[in-house]
Amino acid sequence: MFDRIIESISKKIEGRRINIMEVCGTHTMAISRYGIRQLLPSGINLISGPGCPVCVTSLNDIDHIIEIIKDYELTVFTFGDLIRVPGTRSSLMLEKSKGKDIRICYSPMDALDFAALNPSRDVMFISIGFETTTPISSVLAKKAKDMDLKNFYIYSSNKLVIPALKTIISDKSINIGAFLLPGHVSAVIGSRPYGFIAKEHGIACVISGFGPKDILDSIDIILNAAFYAKTSEVIIQYRSVVRPEGNETALQYIYDVFEKEDAVWRGLGTIPKSGLTLKEEFISLDAKDRFKVKKIKSIENAACRCGDVLKGIIKPDECRLFSKKCTPNRPLGPCMVSSEGSCAAYFKYERNIAYQVT
Repeated sequence: MFDRIIESISKKIEGRRINIMEVCGTHTMAISRYGIRQLLPSGINLISGPGCPVCVTSLNDIDHIIEIIKDYELTVFTFGDLIRVPGTRSSLMLEKSKGKDIRICYSPMDALDFAALNPSRDVMFISIGFETTTPISSVLAKKAKDMDLKNFYIYSSNKLVIPALKTIISDKSINIGAFLLPGHVSAVIGSRPYGFIAKEHGIACVISGFGPKDILDSIDIILNAAFYAKTSEVIIQYRSVVRPEGNETALQYIYDVFEKEDAVWRGLGTIPKSGLTLKEEFISLDAKDRFKVKKIKSIENAACRCGDVLKGIIKPDECRLFSKKCTPNRPLGPCMVSSEGSCAAYFKYERNIAYQVT
């Protein structure tokens, strides 16, 4: 089905090598699911970056949220993946098993509706994600303020992709030859913010769709840009959705409600101006301001190499815990928890595969 694309890719890579990092959890899952790694010539090394919002949520944030849940009587709404991420001493799932009111929501509006119907009950929505999901949190904040809700709070662990890419590029231990850029995030921010990658660093980058043909087409385009055309432009393969200027309405919503702050990323450390916190006019909705707790010392599992996986330094199966002590049923790190995590994708689709190289 993809013979012509593979043939084109093989001709372009012949005698060369390139590391291509995808920075979108949906791309990570698609690459594993469709066996794209096994279809490609050995000169192309696909590595996963910090594209999974749950995976990059810091252990500090997980521990902070758990301390709030322990110390206060409230109802907590979260997305499904986060509930199983282990903290230093507990997890949301463990606290739920102890009787804490923690609910998985499929629409963040569920949290707002619950708060409106239960005015005597404090409600906290855990907001994680990149620019793709942040606009809905902005909508929640505006609606809560308009409704004058006194019992609704947002715990913001939202993050911005561009500062993370700058950190990755500056890390000399990660030799990135090209980026497969995220389609969902780019639908919001557009292609222009990535311009520095190509122009200042000479790194080829393509914004890709999510089907197997989209990804293979994008890799073919990357090789042409990296080795032949030498273009310093950001190329949009996902033209049906992504525009250079992005979604200006969604961006306006984000910065109406949030402002940038320094944030801790799992595996990458503290990245300046890479997180989002509620503006002063929305401080009454800020869970971190409302629910004061003691700080605990967050301790990473020294054997878990999720941080190195997120930086692209190792592949999941190079961690000695992978598929042994760390599995989707008993995850030791968030990369094995999230449906978009690199370790979960490898475990489900790429364990024990004999790689075909050409």
